[in-house]
Amino acid sequence: MESHNARAQPRADALLTRAARLSHYARRLIEAAPRSGFDAGIERAFSAAEMRAALAAQPTNDEEDSHRRALRVLRSQTMLRLMARDLGGVATLAEVMATTTALAEVSISHALARLDEWLAAQHGKPVGAASGSTQQLHVVGMGKVGGAELNVSSDIDLVFVYPEEGETQGPRAISNHEYFTRLGRRLIAVLSEITADGYVFRVDMRLRPYGDSGPLVASFDMLENYFITQGREWERYAWIKARPLTGDRCAELLELARPFVYRRHLDYNAFASLRDLHRQIRREVERRDIAENIKLGPGGIREIEFIVQVFQLIRGGRDPALRRQPTLAVLPLLAERNLLPAAAVRELEEAYTFLRNLEHRLQYLDDQQTHALPQSEADRLLVAQTMGFEDCAVFAAALEHHRSRVTNHFEAIFAASPAGEHALTHLWQEQADTEKSVAQLAALGFHRPQAIEQRLKAMRGSGRYRGMPAASQARLDRLVPYAIETAAAERDPDATLERILDLFESVSRRGSYLALLEEYPQALSRLAAMMSSSPWVAQYLTQHPILLDELLDPRALYTAPDWTGLRAALRSELDAAAADLEKQMDLLRHFKHTQTLRLVAQDLAGLLPLEKLADRLTELADFVLAEVLRLTWQGLRQRHCEEPCFAIIGYGKLGGKELGYASDLDLVFLYDDAAAEAPENYARLAQRINHWLTSLTPAGVLYETDLRLRPDGVSGMLVSPIEAFEEYQYRHAWLWEHQALTRGRFCAGDEEVGVRFERIRRALLQQRRDLDHLRGEIVAMRKKMADAHPNASGLFDLKHDRGSIVDVEFIVQFLVLAYSHAHPELTRNAGNLALLKMAGELGLIPRDLAGEAHDAYREFRWRQHRLRLNSERYARVERREIARQAAAVLALWQAVFPGDPAAETR
Repeated sequence: MESHNARAQPRADALLTRAARLSHYARRLIEAAPRSGFDAGIERAFSAAEMRAALAAQPTNDEEDSHRRALRVLRSQTMLRLMARDLGGVATLAEVMATTTALAEVSISHALARLDEWLAAQHGKPVGAASGSTQQLHVVGMGKVGGAELNVSSDIDLVFVYPEEGETQGPRAISNHEYFTRLGRRLIAVLSEITADGYVFRVDMRLRPYGDSGPLVASFDMLENYFITQGREWERYAWIKARPLTGDRCAELLELARPFVYRRHLDYNAFASLRDLHRQIRREVERRDIAENIKLGPGGIREIEFIVQVFQLIRGGRDPALRRQPTLAVLPLLAERNLLPAAAVRELEEAYTFLRNLEHRLQYLDDQQTHALPQSEADRLLVAQTMGFEDCAVFAAALEHHRSRVTNHFEAIFAASPAGEHALTHLWQEQADTEKSVAQLAALGFHRPQAIEQRLKAMRGSGRYRGMPAASQARLDRLVPYAIETAAAERDPDATLERILDLFESVSRRGSYLALLEEYPQALSRLAAMMSSSPWVAQYLTQHPILLDELLDPRALYTAPDWTGLRAALRSELDAAAADLEKQMDLLRHFKHTQTLRLVAQDLAGLLPLEKLADRLTELADFVLAEVLRLTWQGLRQRHCEEPCFAIIGYGKLGGKELGYASDLDLVFLYDDAAAEAPENYARLAQRINHWLTSLTPAGVLYETDLRLRPDGVSGMLVSPIEAFEEYQYRHAWLWEHQALTRGRFCAGDEEVGVRFERIRRALLQQRRDLDHLRGEIVAMRKKMADAHPNASGLFDLKHDRGSIVDVEFIVQFLVLAYSHAHPELTRNAGNLALLKMAGELGLIPRDLAGEAHDAYREFRWRQHRLRLNSERYARVERREIARQAAAVLALWQAVFPGDPAAETR
């Protein structure tokens, strides 16, 4: 040990000597006290545990003054060790911030414990009137102490809160409010009063409710009421950093503040709020002529914090990971979530590190809370040298480099709307000249300018518009002219503008969405393009305006889904909301809507062939079903096993991987479990799954479902044991149920149950059947279906008319049921197109007819898809447009079902 100390001492001496040369404050500390009290342990960071041990070792008695001195001696020891390590190049920025924060936390908790003990000896412990439990003062760290990134000569911003009203239980009883007020005042005095030994921390209490004019302490109820009735936008920004440093009900306190700080929706109003706050700071900087201030001036620390915090305020309500307090912990998340380019985040991290290191070196000079470069040339040179530069000019260039980068990023993010009035504003004004407005709308390319002019006038004069909050009304006034201009550039400007105005009216009382479109003009352009392409998409976005956020980032909008990454992110959100069933249901719906919109964008951009789109929509449905199954099983109070032996089977379009945007899900629930509790538990599970899928919440519906394909249909059990399912299929199922089984597919749940289902399915389909009887049954079934869907429109129904989609499906189902005994590969759930091709290659049908029907089926589905995007009620077209394709399908039908008179007459 002596040998180690002997080796360490020269380095400690060197670090202290350098600190004394570069810091007037360090030199004063060394000169004022015995050196042995400072250089011990200088080779390592000063931990919170060591600080507590140092306090315990200080000679104290029961007097408050002795504790004051102990805290001030600890600060001197901590600061000298920290300066020596930092200026000597040993400590990182992370160590400096952590050490200073630990000093604040240890000092507060140590002082509070002693003061509480002394005060309780006079008045007794404070007790809650409602709970009867002992109450504790919760000291909430705000600002940099809350963010665990305290600088070396900083005020500490605190708020004092206690859980419940009541009174103390002692001989001189006082109210809890009075008790904690006295305790808070004494704590402030112990920390901040200047004595012969200095001070510990200056304390700033102005962030408490009502500021300087408010009470020093607040109960939880008072704080919550203040947030609801009085809380201002800038206080939301301040409470991002809030972190309880003491108290036994910290989680409850943070949960109380969360709804005030973080909105459940995406809050783009934060841009305007922080922009206004920044404008006030800029005015103050100009008034005081402190542009060089590295905290408040252009390109300073505060601008980096604002960049981080605007994204926290906007998205923290939906993304709990963004609720972290330290700036450097949040910055990487902005790149991970594509909120900022990775290069921008890297530059901001570098600038933040440089500026915070500089901040500390400025404060090391004289232990002053300063953010300005010193006036003295000698001190400026000292600062430059502590930053690793040999002269002031090179240092100044480096500082300007970082500040200009921050300014560029800040202005790019917070750029306000262009000044001045839009050239088309007069079209929206209340006193607009009708004749001139109609003429200009016609010149812009609108086909029905009179109708558009009337629509604008009606919207402007509506009660909904007049009832809007003033800020939202002003935003809408600025947005409508841009919407007119943007719509005019689309193929159908009239319909596009009508759809955008419908959206504006829908979100008129939800100013955050209007703020989003104002802050991001490119989002309005993408919105117009998508709404122009499809009325269904326009309606979808109007119903789910939260999806507007997806229009901001084309990289995410047009990228193929990474289901593994998406599952991890979604599960993290779902698990974080485990105690809130409604929130979990909404999270799933938001996820499904988001992925659907991304697929729509790729579809409209021509990036996804129809078959690939159907695959993606099917993958999405499988993904959602798996999560719903997981969550509903976890939600059952009485589970008889950890993982359910339960499977969700998809039929119809889900089973055949041909889902469209609005398709419902044909589902069958199976289980393979001999436990006595299994039937009841799995019946309850199936009910919950269906409830989760179909319930209408504020976020909409996940999927509509059809459960009629289960054994015995609507009169049967909702969930079946696999053995009962197998017996039913062999002994009781109708032919149409075996037709449906050709498209059956395991979608989610226990894979072993899925494997067993697939084994049963293939064995059933591979049974040898009487072909004539099978043909007759299927022809009769087809006639029955045609009779159920009469079409007197004169148009061709792409799904139900003879020669349409249903004919192809029946042909494929016949081929599978008729020939799988000889060709088991037909039982693969490969989709109708692949099975048609396979049947032609196997010689089961003429290859040329198979190819023509294949192409016709693809054409029908493509046209059906486009008509649905256009919100057509029926998928019908002029007969002449698809006469050749319908004839090809009917030709194949006649080849497979010769002599069917219904097909011959078409």
